Amino acid sequence: MNALPPPFSLNRRVLAVDAPPIPEAQAWKGLYSGDAGPMIDLSQAVPSTPPPTAMLEMLARAALNPEASRYGPILGDPALRAAHAAETGRLYQAPLREAEVAITAGCNQAFVTVMMALAGAGDRVILPVPWYFNHRMVLDMLGIEADILQARPETGFVPDVAQAAALIGPSTRAIILVTPNNPTGAIYPPPVIEAFATLCRAKGIALVLDETYRDFLDPGAPPHRLFQDARWSETLISLYSFSKAHAIPGHRLGAILAGEAVIREIAKLLDCIQICPARVAQGVVARAIDSERGWREAQGAELARRAQATREAFARVPGWQLHSAGAYFAYVAHPWPQRSAAEVARRLALESGVLALPGPYFGTGQERHLRFAFANVGIETLRALPERLQLLS
Repeated sequence: MNALPPPFSLNRRVLAVDAPPIPEAQAWKGLYSGDAGPMIDLSQAVPSTPPPTAMLEMLARAALNPEASRYGPILGDPALRAAHAAETGRLYQAPLREAEVAITAGCNQAFVTVMMALAGAGDRVILPVPWYFNHRMVLDMLGIEADILQARPETGFVPDVAQAAALIGPSTRAIILVTPNNPTGAIYPPPVIEAFATLCRAKGIALVLDETYRDFLDPGAPPHRLFQDARWSETLISLYSFSKAHAIPGHRLGAILAGEAVIREIAKLLDCIQICPARVAQGVVARAIDSERGWREAQGAELARRAQATREAFARVPGWQLHSAGAYFAYVAHPWPQRSAAEVARRLALESGVLALPGPYFGTGQERHLRFAFANVGIETLRALPERLQLLS
């Protein structure tokens, strides 16, 4: 039975935003007969491997510490802030400081907080499409206008700097980039990221760089060299999630890395939103950044193997075109231009037992695409994909 609406009014901007899309797709699982075999769930970006046993034991001990039940600092426990600054500095070969870090309840909260700090209702930001749907939901609920920067399959879904420059106006406050990208898996080349930063600096706007999946890149060269510029804090705000790298999404820990003056303003927002991040996992993650680095690197290598297995699987299925893959995701064009992506995704779930997300969840103009989160399953399951896909006609 549907719940009755309340007799009072709700925020019109919230009412105008569609419900989160993943539960809609998850409901298709209950309609699947099971005839093709066990459901292959490639819908939500969830680490399929649990944290290492040593980390689980540390979390259990931390939960027994009464200190973890008390309020902590607004910006997060100093140990985790310092560890994140040190690890990011190690990765990017640049000196970074604890004072430039704020810990949040996941990267989604980091994004909400940064958008509230940068822009108000009626201000504008530049948002590439396909977009991460929670980002668009946040902007719409805050009344921040999104100017759409189209990323295209022929360029591997890497957005174009010149096209972004043409969108900047007097009300533009930021450009938002996600790399490795959700939903496409596209990995933006360092020169592209650096060109966006140069543009933002010239125009006096922020570059908000969501690097949730940075740990699943090749551990050799830095993903970009922005932090090596002594003036990085004049332009860059970097977002991060501990959830995927440490396989602890339920503990909800993310981070903002920005100039110290920006972090001071963000503290005002975080004091109202969360008072302090949940404390049990903070100290554990601070230690695990060093102690479990080998485990994370092994997970990254495994994800690279799954990405390759996904590419090989789609290459074996006529008509399907894998346009981009990396980190957790593959973005694939289905072979039926006359069918909507939602119809294809629903039939794929019900007839083939494969759950993927329709492209329109990630923006306009995406009817030909589906997102497959290959991180959710092992390589043998991915190798079974061609047989499943061929069941769909």
